[in-house]
Amino acid sequence: MVFYLVLAVHLLVSLILIAVVLLQSGKGADLAGAFGGGGSQTAFGSRGAATFLSKLTTACAVIFMMTSLGLAILYNKQNAGSVMEGVPSPATPAPGGVPQAQPPAPQQAAPAPSQQATPPPSQPTAPSPSQQQPPPKQ
Repeated sequence: MVFYLVLAVHLLVSLILIAVVLLQSGKGADLAGAFGGGGSQTAFGSRGAATFLSKLTTACAVIFMMTSLGLAILYNKQNAGSVMEGVPSPATPAPGGVPQAQPPAPQQAAPAPSQQATPPPSQPTAPSPSQQQPPPKQ
């Protein structure tokens, strides 16, 4: 009951807030404001006495935030369960705690150093550049 009352107030305040913001005129609402001319206004607009619409905007914004917080708290109290209640659990283990399937054996990424491929002995191997000796100097 309280939830729906707060929800109704929240919806009413949100509509009033939209209307009040749209009714207010901007700081540079004249034609000169479109081309960068500020007239007698300062860079951020003159800060005069607060109008009725600006006070109403502030009041509606405060009420809107309070009802938003109240709705979140009330909804959480109504639905105190977990979000995972209706989700089926994953596959259950077999009786006795033994897994149903064995995981695949790990694949070998590279052969061990002693098992590295070597060229067959029938083919001569070329010496590496570090093993080559420079020609004798004359």
